[in-house]
Amino acid sequence: MPNLSDPRLADYANLRDVELRKSLEAEHGLFIAEGEKVIRRAVAAGYPVRSVLLAPRWAEPLADLLDELGDRVHVVDDAVVEDITGFPVHRGALAAMERLPLPTVEQVLTGHGALSRGIRALDDPAGHGAPPRPIPVVKDLHDHGHGDQGYGDHDRGNHGHDDHDHDHGHDGNGDHNRARDHGDVERVEPGPQPPRRVLVLEDLVDHGNVGAIFRCAAALGVEAVILSPRCADPLYRRSVKVSMGAVFAIPYARMTNWHGGLAELRAAGFQTLALTPDQSVTPLDRVAMAERVALLLGSEGDGLSSRWLREADEAVCIPMSPAAMGFGVDSLNVVAAAAIACHGLMRGNSADLPHQQS
Repeated sequence: MPNLSDPRLADYANLRDVELRKSLEAEHGLFIAEGEKVIRRAVAAGYPVRSVLLAPRWAEPLADLLDELGDRVHVVDDAVVEDITGFPVHRGALAAMERLPLPTVEQVLTGHGALSRGIRALDDPAGHGAPPRPIPVVKDLHDHGHGDQGYGDHDRGNHGHDDHDHDHGHDGNGDHNRARDHGDVERVEPGPQPPRRVLVLEDLVDHGNVGAIFRCAAALGVEAVILSPRCADPLYRRSVKVSMGAVFAIPYARMTNWHGGLAELRAAGFQTLALTPDQSVTPLDRVAMAERVALLLGSEGDGLSSRWLREADEAVCIPMSPAAMGFGVDSLNVVAAAAIACHGLMRGNSADLPHQQS
């Protein structure tokens, strides 16, 4: 049986122990992708693969990827996967991935938030990114013993990384935004487009909620997400799983200064709208939206802080049924509210938004 004290398996140990995993993943700069679709989306987004742990039935569906990973692939029985991780892995495949540097809020708001991923994809079309840190090869996990570690699904907060991303890639000629056409005529390729519609999450600590909101945002065309310092980590396993990989599809950044965070948005030209259950404020579908809009969503229990409510340009609500309110149903959970709000957010200037162009 595998031995969880063996460092070759440490990336996958105790996946249900949230606090342990948060410290371990932050220390080692990794995250866990679960399931074939999510793993493929992470690889396509340019996240380097440290290793893959999977049950035999997933070896064939992932064969094209596994062939290129060689000895970083560990195929074991379902029971062994459960022993290592601490829970039944119903999707049968896990990948330990290297994190990429997180862009700053300024980089995301100026359209450079996904640039490092894009450059990795251009430089490495297969999507593997830089070589992962060396890890020992495990050819036969059944020859080892087994210990006890793990990660929990208790949905408490997690801090992300504030490492600065790089703004420039290279095509061998020092300018990745230009291409040569016939007749020695230069063609200027379009640069990164600044987002016009952004979600700002304040202190959401449930990893599942954060993942679901990323999925809503990506599906409905919101172009970026900004997190307050205490928001849960979008790359925590449950967030990634619930988002179905949408956390890889939309640029995001984490504020380093909650107190002055909205000032940075305003300085970038964003109208800030604070979503609240208060039915006395302007309904979201009636607000006059500016060219650039940031919608603020508050924590699961208390909603937005009084400071952000005061500082926002306008408070907005999703109209509730008076009959339902009479029964005490006066609000939606934050994921349902986010889905409706994202749809409403795309109403303003929708004909001019990049994702609406044919």
